[in-house]
Amino acid sequence: MLVLAIDTALEACSAAIFDSGQAAILASESEIMSRGHAEASMPLLDRVMREAGIDFFALDRIAVTVGPGSFTGLRVGIAAARGIALAAKKEVVGITTLAALAAPYIAADPNMPVAAAVDGRHRHVYFELYGAQGRVLLSPRIIPVEDAVHAAAGASARLVGSGAAMMAELWPDPTHLPPIDERRSPDIDWVARLGARAELRAAPPKPLYLRPPDAHPQTASILPRR
Repeated sequence: MLVLAIDTALEACSAAIFDSGQAAILASESEIMSRGHAEASMPLLDRVMREAGIDFFALDRIAVTVGPGSFTGLRVGIAAARGIALAAKKEVVGITTLAALAAPYIAADPNMPVAAAVDGRHRHVYFELYGAQGRVLLSPRIIPVEDAVHAAAGASARLVGSGAAMMAELWPDPTHLPPIDERRSPDIDWVARLGARAELRAAPPKPLYLRPPDAHPQTASILPRR
């Protein structure tokens, strides 16, 4: 299976081609950015496809990160994935950023619990907790950082994601901090690998927001309907 992975949900614009038959990444590129995903995504996709030496019709599946993350950024990636899938008549799956952040550590040590935490602002984190063998202990949610620390410390989990540093500051025993990785976006190669294994019905390419947007329509000047 040839999988095109796309990630624009957090602080990178990334794409990769994964050949599951060879268990090999054929091409991969990431650009660190907090804005400008819409402008950067299509040129980056074109470069990755050219490096892999294939066209969109040769793909079997497209995987895209669906959040949690930037409201604008994740919509850019999902729109690109859906557009390519529609034009090339391919299936598309959604992968959460939290699962992609945790995946390489679960693979490296299946017995080590992993807490994936993305900074959700206002002292909250987008959070998911995995136990041994990647079993989900707490499903994706947005919670106060103190609650995330309590859950992760109780499971003796390592921390990964942009919320890891905030959690470390509140760790109940600073002399025994777990391993910490403060990466601010997932490894696109792992988005592709997860995409190859995902079940279509269980991984829809729909945004996973977990919270309402901070911006709201203005209502003060709306004229009453007649």
